[in-house]
Amino acid sequence: MALSGTALSFNGLSSTLKEFNFLPSSYVKSFQKWHHVCLSTLNPNRLVFGKTFERGDQLCLLPNQCLKLQMGRLKTRGARHKVKSEDSESMLSSENIALDENTLQEELQDAIAEENYVKAAEIRDTLKNLQKDSKTAVFGANIRFYDSFRNGDLATMQSMWSKRDEVCCVHPGLKGISGYDDVVESWNFVWANYEFPLEIKIEDIKVHARGDMGYVTCMEFVKTKGGRWGGQFVTNVFERIDGEWFICNHHASPVDL
Repeated sequence: MALSGTALSFNGLSSTLKEFNFLPSSYVKSFQKWHHVCLSTLNPNRLVFGKTFERGDQLCLLPNQCLKLQMGRLKTRGARHKVKSEDSESMLSSENIALDENTLQEELQDAIAEENYVKAAEIRDTLKNLQKDSKTAVFGANIRFYDSFRNGDLATMQSMWSKRDEVCCVHPGLKGISGYDDVVESWNFVWANYEFPLEIKIEDIKVHARGDMGYVTCMEFVKTKGGRWGGQFVTNVFERIDGEWFICNHHASPVDL
């Protein structure tokens, strides 16, 4: 099969090829990794690559057939993109393209500079929907964090933290603890003398998200059995990894009630 005049999109990059030949079962090679593309699961002439390619990288469909990509920034043309083949013309809907928020921000500025206000309004609405979806996901992750806190569920708390050396946790009145293992152990230590479930109230919640980062600020009120309410101003920072949100920073500062 051959595609003529095809514009290929790779995570915000694009390349236009005069002719692109491939077989029903192809391999895409970037650096030293091979990714199998099963065309039987895709609609005709619709290729979706989950790998980022840079300018000058080679795209290899067969071991001895490689193309050196000359790519620039992808410019979207509304919500749908045309793909031409030798004998047909089809529409590739935007749901098949991984929309990148930073790219859309750039496209919005370009549209405004070109005084294309209709296009700018469409991009603005798309951005709002992306940000709304991200905020909802971050809000849900924050709820799961406090559910594990309330119930002393260490297994869930472990699964919620990003497994990185850079993560940091600041418990009330203590200095920061860094690194996944030490952070998880700190929760085990803090909870050692608690009886669960705890009473926890969260107020003044504010959620922010952009791209693969998001954070929540809130007032956290915790009451242990037989104890008094304690208040903390909290910032929880989340990062999205492979489509899932993980906490990477928890900072609780004591507040006088």
